[in-house]
Amino acid sequence: MKALINVLFICSGFLIFAQKGLDDFLSYSFPSHLKAADQMGKIAWVVNEKGVRNVYTAHAPEYRAVKETQYTLDDGIEISQLLFYGSDLIFVRGSAPNRGGAFPNPSLAVQGSGQAIYLTSEKKSKKLTEGSAPLLRGEVMYFIKEGQVYSYDLTDTLTHKLFTTRGKIGSLRLSPDQKKLAFISHRGDHAFLGIYDFKKKTVSYPDPSVDIDHDPVWSPESHQVAVLRTPYDPRLMFVSRLEAQPFSIRLIDIEGGKSHTLWQAEDGQGSGFYGLSSTEQLFWMANNELIFPWEKEGWLHLYAISSTGGKAKLLTPGNFEIQYVSQSPDRSSLLFSSNQGDINRQHIGQWKASKIMQITEGKGIEWSPVIDGLGNSFALGSSGLEPAAVKRLEKGQARAIFSSEDYPSSHLTLPEAVVFSAADGMKIHGQLFLPKGLKPGQRNRALLFFHGGSRRQMLLGFHHRDYYHYAYAMNQYLALQGYIVLSVNYRSGTGYGLKFREALNYGAGGNSEFNDVLGAGLFLQNHPNVAATKIGLWGGSYGGYLTAMGLARASDMFAAGVDIHGIMDWNVIINNFMPSYDPLEHADFAKLAYDSSPIAYMDTWRSPVLLIHGDDDRNVPFSESIDKIRALRKEEVYYEQLVFPDEVHGFLLHRNWVNAYKATADFFDRMLK
Repeated sequence: MKALINVLFICSGFLIFAQKGLDDFLSYSFPSHLKAADQMGKIAWVVNEKGVRNVYTAHAPEYRAVKETQYTLDDGIEISQLLFYGSDLIFVRGSAPNRGGAFPNPSLAVQGSGQAIYLTSEKKSKKLTEGSAPLLRGEVMYFIKEGQVYSYDLTDTLTHKLFTTRGKIGSLRLSPDQKKLAFISHRGDHAFLGIYDFKKKTVSYPDPSVDIDHDPVWSPESHQVAVLRTPYDPRLMFVSRLEAQPFSIRLIDIEGGKSHTLWQAEDGQGSGFYGLSSTEQLFWMANNELIFPWEKEGWLHLYAISSTGGKAKLLTPGNFEIQYVSQSPDRSSLLFSSNQGDINRQHIGQWKASKIMQITEGKGIEWSPVIDGLGNSFALGSSGLEPAAVKRLEKGQARAIFSSEDYPSSHLTLPEAVVFSAADGMKIHGQLFLPKGLKPGQRNRALLFFHGGSRRQMLLGFHHRDYYHYAYAMNQYLALQGYIVLSVNYRSGTGYGLKFREALNYGAGGNSEFNDVLGAGLFLQNHPNVAATKIGLWGGSYGGYLTAMGLARASDMFAAGVDIHGIMDWNVIINNFMPSYDPLEHADFAKLAYDSSPIAYMDTWRSPVLLIHGDDDRNVPFSESIDKIRALRKEEVYYEQLVFPDEVHGFLLHRNWVNAYKATADFFDRMLK
């Protein structure tokens, strides 16, 4: 009788377990855009809860989460660019336009869409003006609209164009004494540092060149501006770049009008600039050191140089990479995230008083650290079983002050870190999701997952980007359905150093990462719990490209695939990002790019595929799916399609993510049965 009760209990538990559907796995509240106030103990962030986006705050001493806006619809309207205005908040609603000036409108709103600046006060929000990139100077807000700078007086609501200049303006930086405004005027193949003088009402370009200036930062005394200067590089995208014309730090004396190169990268490894996943790349500290990223050692690290000159010194030595960096309001310290000590996770470190200290460690993942006006530190964080949360960093601990409620964490499996050999012998990292209750000798269906980018790294937990947060949850759901899933960190991704990211012949330059696809497939085929004839693969964007390459070149290995807005022809994609690119002018390269694309292998594609795409995609043109289906029809390959009208690359509507992933799971259930 006892045994029967146990059987009933197990069966009942399994039924409850199995009832958790994909909707539950995608039901988390994803926080982003964490912002700290400079003058007080307060933070703010944006929450996306099943497509409904709202602003939250928390203030000292308790730092309890408070919902500041009351939006209720999954309308695809993003919220970003938080700015404190006393006890109130300024923020931007809406996504940026494409190069043609069109704003995304996936909810098919009759009135259209746009990008506007809002003010929230007493849990009510009101629209101030069209525009983005708000910056405050007293009671006047400066912002960018159609590539020019405007002012908005918060006392009388009057709007004025500050000045008119050629090019598109970005990177507004107010001087500490609030007398001048620095900006970057982008002019295609070059970009100038510009200075606006509020008293004189004049614009000047103190140090113009043929190069690209970016990331300006003021000295604490407002006398100087430092910029990163990168030579224009006409080389094509999606090819290896182990070195380039060296980037430099340019120092401009605003009062005296003199400029000079403070520092320049050495030739060879690390000479090309590669940025952090942060709003700012150059930090002027209170001790008059400038801190910046550099890859001289083959890893993305922080370096410091005195504003008076000298040799740059390495601050973060070791085989790991810095990702996010933020500066304290008093410029005395930096917080940063890196994969130091754990290549498969991100943790928080601190630079202060010329010393580096580790703030968090363990099985969690932390990113986007900030410091408020009281010196309290915060970050976003997740783990293998818990989605992203807002956390306060105290005494080496990360305590959640906002997290998802009622998330089915007990139904998740902890992925394993694995290393396997690509077909050409390169070592490749991945995360292996094994279903719970897997028995020796049991043969299950299996899937490969490829992230997008390709400049990304999947981790042993919920990801710091919403796109891959969804993907991690999806892989967990697939594991719940009995699939063995291998998430592959293929070459040309981040986290493993410069030579791995700039792997020879990757992408349009030869598709060397196809070796990683084959190696991952062999890894699954040789796994004792995998049914070798029931292996599929899936991914979005660059991951969709690798999915298509796997199906086109190795249909004997992969029985089915789901290609979400993936690449068909590199020549089309390069032209999309570089409109000046003409394949006829680069005949040899254009042939190589073609041969590195799925379009070159359609005659050997035999496995069924599901294609998913939004037709307002600004990264991978919708025509790529049209051309892919045309070729599949010609070769009589079975395909299915799911099209989202007016949706962009990273789906703005939550319901489209749900529908895309439900279609993915259903397709594999039918094709790999």
